[in-house]
Amino acid sequence: MYTNSRATHGDESVVTTNLNKPQLLVNLARSQIDQSLASLYQGRSSGMFSTGLLGTDLKKSDAYRNADIIHLHWINAGFINMKHLEGIDKPLIWTMRDMWPMTGGCHYSMGCGKFESGCGSCDQLGSRSDRDLSRFVLNRKQRYLPRSMKVVGISSWLTEQARQSKLFRDFDVRTIHNNVDSSEFFPVDKALARQMLGIDTRKTIVLAGSTNAGDPYKGFGTYLESLKLLDPSQYHLCFFGKLEQSIIERLGFEYTSFGYLHDSIALRLLYSAADVFVAPSLMEAFGKTLAESMGCGTPVVCFDATGPKDIVTHQHDGFKAQPFEARSLAEGVEWIAQTPNYDELSRNARQTIVNKFDSRVIARQYQALYEEVLAEASIKPNSAAQPCGSHSQQ
Repeated sequence: MYTNSRATHGDESVVTTNLNKPQLLVNLARSQIDQSLASLYQGRSSGMFSTGLLGTDLKKSDAYRNADIIHLHWINAGFINMKHLEGIDKPLIWTMRDMWPMTGGCHYSMGCGKFESGCGSCDQLGSRSDRDLSRFVLNRKQRYLPRSMKVVGISSWLTEQARQSKLFRDFDVRTIHNNVDSSEFFPVDKALARQMLGIDTRKTIVLAGSTNAGDPYKGFGTYLESLKLLDPSQYHLCFFGKLEQSIIERLGFEYTSFGYLHDSIALRLLYSAADVFVAPSLMEAFGKTLAESMGCGTPVVCFDATGPKDIVTHQHDGFKAQPFEARSLAEGVEWIAQTPNYDELSRNARQTIVNKFDSRVIARQYQALYEEVLAEASIKPNSAAQPCGSHSQQ
């Protein structure tokens, strides 16, 4: 694992570019410069915009020299310079964690289809010029990416977006879903979970959360609209992640906010304590919180769109609402809360994760891909594949 994260967890196989303070300062400068280029556009939106113009040359590392396969994941924040991907002489795989690999800089297009034709006049930059930063970034990717590279989408939606993109339409693109460790996310007795978390209520508990609910693609505004259609006397709301609590207080619901949860034990308890998990994302490459919740036996309400539609089977292990209607989201919450077959729904949710999205299931699919690219390259493996990505994004 080749990463720009400072966390190596004491694992000698994790190689970080942040070995000392000077390297840390260089990496921080690269990250800030990478983000600041987009800020030169006065009309740009608040969404993350990355360029891939700066970064380390992984080809100069021992990790690269010892590898049979190079497997990219999330390589932004000034980690990998796209120019350095040119000339890679080993089988190359890129697992897309969002839309950035195929766009001119945005991580989610939010309905903009310009990545299909070459970007330019970027809505997220607030640009009116065809020859803007987004066009430059996309052309640069097109110049440096090896055509033999295999591209992996972590959902069927992301794979389809890549196949329609100007950059990847002639590449080998396939789907291998994101994964969840079902031995880490498993059901805990609801009464016990609530007791341990200090939640004392007889109401139906509805859980929602993300790292930053303010991200436009997370759809939190739509979720707030759906809550207005629910009876506050029937539901207790729970949240984790970044949350503007004053907004929730105005809705009149009894609620508990847990802030950032930094370990899987606390997350497992919270997923298990809830009756329903709501994932209102407007765009999501996969939807790992959905899968974690279902692994803990808690059914999910999501929109029948983008990554989450692969995870939930409608009225079998959750509810897929009409995109992107707040009323349909509220109907989903009520349907799960009132269904007489809740226990069956809960068991189905757990089984879906174990059968389709467990880490071991997905690992076998990657093993098959590794064997495929090695056979194509007609080389004999002599070491483990070297994943490349920011550790915090895995």
